[in-house]
Amino acid sequence: MAVRKRLPRSKAVYILPNLFTTASLFLGFMGMVWSVRGDFESCALAILGSAVFDALDGRVARMTNTTSEFGVQYDSLADLVAFGVSPAILVYMWQLSQFGRLGLMASFLLVACGALRLARFNVQVKVTDKRFFTGLPIPAAACTLATLVLFMPFVPPHIAETSLAPALLVLVYLLSFLMVSTVRFASFKELGFLRAHSFSTMVVAILLFVLVATKPRVLGFLIFLAYIASGLGYTLFVLSRRGAKLSQPPHEDAEHGEKEGGR
Repeated sequence: MAVRKRLPRSKAVYILPNLFTTASLFLGFMGMVWSVRGDFESCALAILGSAVFDALDGRVARMTNTTSEFGVQYDSLADLVAFGVSPAILVYMWQLSQFGRLGLMASFLLVACGALRLARFNVQVKVTDKRFFTGLPIPAAACTLATLVLFMPFVPPHIAETSLAPALLVLVYLLSFLMVSTVRFASFKELGFLRAHSFSTMVVAILLFVLVATKPRVLGFLIFLAYIASGLGYTLFVLSRRGAKLSQPPHEDAEHGEKEGGR
């Protein structure tokens, strides 16, 4: 009886997690098709659906112990399509085309910075703090733009007509910069506090779910804005103060050393 040769984990290809990745890739492709047709809300929903499948594929791979190097690379390529190319085409076809080359370059910058963000993540994934992402994750940038499309019916028409396009242009440049920046954003990968305060956390989670389910178009965009603001606030006010404290000379120890040296 022939013995099946077991492939090394680095060369193995697993079906289940890669099916979720393929689903994310397919929705990214369909989002581009819908953008070209002018159906921007469908494209936005496709990007959000891609984010769901992107979150599931990694968790399924870890739960079933089917992680592989192939899956990591395939996931990054799918992310570039679903969260880089698809939202770039969305914003260009939706509003940025009226800026000519400036809008075109803004859309391309979104793709280029997304690719750089994914490449840096793959290189640094084993040496960085798992509690935080360095730079805005590309799915978060894409979902911010997607939820903005869904948020637009709640914006007064006169504001949308006069201010939407310039504001979107600025937002695209900001998101592109944040993806390649060193700003720290919470990864939510290590949630030990969920076990320590399980009941209170469950109540908060239920309240958040009810609020989002009540007004998903409004709260979706606001939640992603809050996530971006949290990363900026943590980096500017928390990490910068820690760095300042570490860079300050220990005055008391220095004075004490001088006294001892004078004896």
